[in-house]
Formats: sequence, structure tokens, C-alpha cells
Amino acid sequence: MMDTPARLLSLLSLLQTPREWSGTELADRLRVSTRTIRRDVDRLRELGYPVEATMGAMGGYRLVAGKAMPPLLLDDEEAVAIAVGLRAAAGSAVHGIEEASLRALTKLEQVLPSRLRYRVGALGSAVVTMAGGGPRVEPAALTALAAAIANRERVRFSYRAGDGARTSRHAEPQRLVATGRRWYLVAWDLERDDWRIFRVDRLTGLTATGARATPRELPAADAAQFVQAKLRDLWPTASAVIDFDAPADLLRSHLGQAPGDVESLPDGTSRWRVDADRLDWMAVRLLMTDLPFRVRSPQALIDQLRTFAERASRATA
Repeated sequence: MMDTPARLLSLLSLLQTPREWSGTELADRLRVSTRTIRRDVDRLRELGYPVEATMGAMGGYRLVAGKAMPPLLLDDEEAVAIAVGLRAAAGSAVHGIEEASLRALTKLEQVLPSRLRYRVGALGSAVVTMAGGGPRVEPAALTALAAAIANRERVRFSYRAGDGARTSRHAEPQRLVATGRRWYLVAWDLERDDWRIFRVDRLTGLTATGARATPRELPAADAAQFVQAKLRDLWPTASAVIDFDAPADLLRSHLGQAPGDVESLPDGTSRWRVDADRLDWMAVRLLMTDLPFRVRSPQALIDQLRTFAERASRATA
């Protein structure tokens, strides 16, 4: 049987999971009586941990949010996961979060056992976060939008479009979606009576109105899929067909993870069918394959390659 301090720590670790435990379940886990569990719960309450108990056949114990929550208990994997997450946050697209993340990481590493400190240190020395040049968002904007989403509350803000034009918006925020270095707000635009996505770094003057938002169903499986579809609409795709003087297996090895379908042709050559949203990048991708090719369609891709050829000819004249 565990001694009392060890048992209290084990009990607290169980109660920190997002579920309700019956007294019998806790007693079985800790191999003690339900009476001992009741005494241990009382001890945790005396230490400031807000343990809530519900009576009845379906009752049990759970840890609720308190005004002054004592320190959390983390197992080994949880501690390492949080440390890795804090390191990654130091290179995120959220303005000003780097210093806060490093401060939190320093505090965590100070209390880690030596075995975990070694694992976190090894990860930190082996992993390098490549800094990006994308826009930065203010943490206050993210937290305000998250609160409005959770409270189902309407918001007003000023929005700067890609061409620099500014408009005032009245919207019902639905979800925040992070895509690499950018954050997007998915919201119902009340004045346009339609769903819209907004880049959070272009929002200013954000204000929660206090008015309740109407529950609505997104026109997509989830918010991430909706943002992806909207971004795809901003870059219209063109179907391209390119023939290569190479067998299909060789072409696939040169294309790597590129999208599209590769098919073998009767003469031993191959054909690549792919949807391209940027014909300039598509032209660059073709030149990088280092294989002889002929573009069948579209004409715009042929024109783009000719433009690159003229530029290269002038640069090397």
C-alpha cells in the first residue's frame, strides 16, 4: 500500500483527467477503501484543491476550476509534450508570445526531474524552428475572438482587404483556424448575410457587442475545410496535361509527393495530369524535374514557360 503523500498525489493525478470518478473506481485504482478515498478528498480540499462531489448512484468526484488553482501534476509524457509545445510556440505567428513561452519553459524545466530535463534538452538541441516571414497576430485579438466564439457573442471590427480597402464588419464568429503562419476567423457576416473568412492580422478595433450569435451550421464538414475551400477559390485552378519523355516510374520518382495522376503511354513515355493554382510555380516545377517534356494544355502554361525562357535568354545574353 502507498503511503499517504504518494496516495494523495496519485489521487490528484486521476482527478485532473477530464471525467468524473466514482468512489469505488478511485478505491479500486488506489487499492484502498472508499472511506479512505473520502478522507483523502477532504485532505485535498484542505490543501486548496476544489474537488466537487455529486451524490447518488451516478455520483462521483471531479476537480473543478478554482479561483487560485494549486500547481498541476503532470506525468512524464505530459511534461515533455508541454515543453516541446512551448519551444514550438516560441517561433509561432502570434506576436509577443515568444518571450512568454520561453519564460514558461524556463519555469517548467526548473522543476523537471533530471531524467526529463535531459529528454527536453535533447529535443531542444536537435530541433530547430525555421523562422518565417509571415504576418504576426496579437494574442489579445485571438483571446478576444476565442471568448466571443465560446460565449456565442457578436463582434464588430475594422477589416483591411488585400487591396488595402478598409470596411467595418459586424459578424458572428464561429471558429479560429491556424494555417502555418496565418490565422483565419470563420464568421457569419451579418451585413452580407453570408459566411466569410478574415485574416486575423488584418483585424483592428475588435469589440464584443454583447448580443447573442445565432447558432448556424457551416457549409462544410469543418472550419478548416471551409477555409481551405475559400483559399482555393482565391487561386483558380487550371487543369494541366504534360507529356514526358520518360517512363512513368522515373517520372513519379522525380515528382515525389506532387499531386496529380501519372499514366504510362504506349510508346514508353508518360503523361502527368494535375490541377495547378499557380501557373508560374507550375512552370518552375516542370523545369525542376530535369526531364524532357511537352505541355499539351493549357495554353497559359505554355505562355508562362515562354516568358521564363525569354527572361533567361536576356539574363544570359
